[in-house]
Amino acid sequence: MKICFINPPFKAEYGKFSRESRSPSIGHSGVLYYPLWLIYAAATAEKDGFDISFIDAPAKRLDEAKTLERVKNEAPDAALFVLDTSTPSIYSDASFGEILKKKYPKSKIMLVGTHPSAVPDETLNINDSIDIIARHEYDCIVRDTARAIRDGNGLDTVLGITYRENGSVMQTSDASYIEQLDEIPMAAPFIKKYLDVKDYVFPAASYPAIQIFTGRGCPAHCNYCVYPQTLHGHKYRLRTPENVVKEFKYIAQNFPEVHEIVIEDDTFTANKKRVLEICSLLIKNGLNKRFKWLCNARVNVDLETMQAMKKAGCHLIIPGFESYNEQILKNIKKGSNLKLIDAYVANAKKAGLMIHACYMVGNEGETRETMETTLAAAMRFKTDTAQFFPLIPYPGTEAYEWAKSNGYISGKYEDYLQNDGTLNCVLNTPELSAQELVDFCAYARKKYYMRPWYIAHRLWKGIRDPEDMKRSLKAFWRLKDSLLK
Repeated sequence: MKICFINPPFKAEYGKFSRESRSPSIGHSGVLYYPLWLIYAAATAEKDGFDISFIDAPAKRLDEAKTLERVKNEAPDAALFVLDTSTPSIYSDASFGEILKKKYPKSKIMLVGTHPSAVPDETLNINDSIDIIARHEYDCIVRDTARAIRDGNGLDTVLGITYRENGSVMQTSDASYIEQLDEIPMAAPFIKKYLDVKDYVFPAASYPAIQIFTGRGCPAHCNYCVYPQTLHGHKYRLRTPENVVKEFKYIAQNFPEVHEIVIEDDTFTANKKRVLEICSLLIKNGLNKRFKWLCNARVNVDLETMQAMKKAGCHLIIPGFESYNEQILKNIKKGSNLKLIDAYVANAKKAGLMIHACYMVGNEGETRETMETTLAAAMRFKTDTAQFFPLIPYPGTEAYEWAKSNGYISGKYEDYLQNDGTLNCVLNTPELSAQELVDFCAYARKKYYMRPWYIAHRLWKGIRDPEDMKRSLKAFWRLKDSLLK
């Protein structure tokens, strides 16, 4: 049986749409994330013996017509179409499903992703062509749905789906989260077979880079974070160190062009013992000499762990500092404090790790004064790079419920992006309007990156590392319009 997995087209005329970014959009920096969760689901189905086709329309900037041509050539006999989705593109995604249904009426149309997981009934009813919604972590749900279709069993036998039957919306019990993550096929062999690493860009990483995961679920409970609240839950599940290093080895042997590995876990460093074991194995196998790598790392990482990561090839960590105000950190359930943030920055510099610091404005308790305090801290920290962005509350998160219940957002999904596919601020609080939040972020970026210290810092690093100079020049060129305003 044929299954066609599609990352659907969306605003291809404006650029590459990163649907699986934590804030789906067409980025000014040219970023394009791998559709990782769709990849793992497709690889799981292929491992189970299904014949698959995989089409990443944004990666090739395919419009609707070109995507349909790919389907016609590669999967006209597909019994199941699996479409990735996002909040800002959901109506377009559902519309594409409707077009597929008209062309292939005997096929089932299934939507997956954070948005359908958050509002399954609502998503199913966007149009009558959507047959099935997979809720939450969907690798095995897609496989089990395909088995049911192939074997002629009712969809009521499949856990974790919301589906249409005889005009009614039906729902089965939630599927269990995958406990043994080593059993999921690795992403890298699938990427080698079906995708081109040169299509994907992560500005913080050397080009080309490849993305993988080593764990799912996040033990933290930040109120805005979409993946733990809609897809993978909060129970932290891990691949074994040996399995992770096995994928590093595969990449080393099969991707000579790849310079860096991006570990996409919500927080790679949540289990210190495991991190140290991975680092030890990377060093033992000489992989620290072959690759650089980066990861998301919360502010509770200690100096010993950072030093081990540095020796193992890690060069950059990405923390979500969000705010330099204690009350705001409490309001968003960040689980950090100013003392931890200060120590984190100091320890990272001792360890020789670069930091890409993320700051988010507009959370509960935010004022002009608290934003200025956060910016002052960012300037003082002098991290390698910094990102300033407004809170974007997505359905399924506590932040969304807070904003919606207080009337701070309209709830119109099409408002999440501007016409050209770039991010739009949808949040208006009594203290700060959407425009004020956007303007502050633009002001903060300019103040951070255009100061003499930062320019001198980048030049000094570029002289020592020509690859870093190349990355910096590319990033500046992409962002020059906003920085030079």
